[in-house]
Amino acid sequence: MTEAPTAAQALVAATARLRAAGVPNPARDARILLAHAARIEASRVTLIAPEELAPDIGERYEQLVALRAIRVPVSHLLGEREFYGRRFKVSGDVLDPRPETETLIEAALASPIDQVLDLGVGSGCILVTLLAEMPHARGVGTDLSEAACLQASANAVLHRVEARAQIICSDWFEDVSGSYDLIVSNPPYIAMDEMPGLDVEVREHEPEMALTDYGDGLDAYRKISRKMCDHLTTGGRVLVEIGPTQGQVVADMFRIAGLSDVVVMQDLDGRDRVVGGRLVG
Repeated sequence: MTEAPTAAQALVAATARLRAAGVPNPARDARILLAHAARIEASRVTLIAPEELAPDIGERYEQLVALRAIRVPVSHLLGEREFYGRRFKVSGDVLDPRPETETLIEAALASPIDQVLDLGVGSGCILVTLLAEMPHARGVGTDLSEAACLQASANAVLHRVEARAQIICSDWFEDVSGSYDLIVSNPPYIAMDEMPGLDVEVREHEPEMALTDYGDGLDAYRKISRKMCDHLTTGGRVLVEIGPTQGQVVADMFRIAGLSDVVVMQDLDGRDRVVGGRLVG
């Protein structure tokens, strides 16, 4: 009878397999997936390294590594992704929360918020984070995808803001009423001709409609610009995430639409990431 490998041996083999498959950071991913298979924190993997893997853990680990080798994102295998210090449930129905989007969160939290509207709510990471950080705020999140709306609703419950969050299935402003002192969005901004150049994890495992407008990557900003002033309070702000080459054109759209104090903000890597403006009465 063949002895079961130790956790350390399994980790080494998985790392080699992921490296051969061209996975970036194979050792990190192998460690995270082993912790998930063993249902322990990643920091405890070293403690179990000398131990033989139980058959059920070994089987789970094999399945996880096999899926990662064909570039299924780690977040989808874990079913969650960290964003702004909180864990959000994710799936193939929504974009993964990304660190660069925290630039938008920081800008939003720079002023008080009472009523926030999140257009294209996706996982809910932006709306839920803002409501969690601003305990007296209320918000509405919209998305054309019913599956995304369900995911956002689940994350609102997970972080105990569901009483202050309304999630509706809507095509941008179509079913939105009322006025807000903050409108936020991380819309699809990848041009269709840029899609083939995306990482395979993104291109094949995240929802296409959340990535691209099937055109030049600017259609969502045109739609937001046309209606945003109708749903802003006096002094209300708009903050949108952008691609790194889109800052000036989106800023010009916002100025033409009637916003003042329009600025382009950079992320921690120094790339244009957020455009913001304010409706001055």
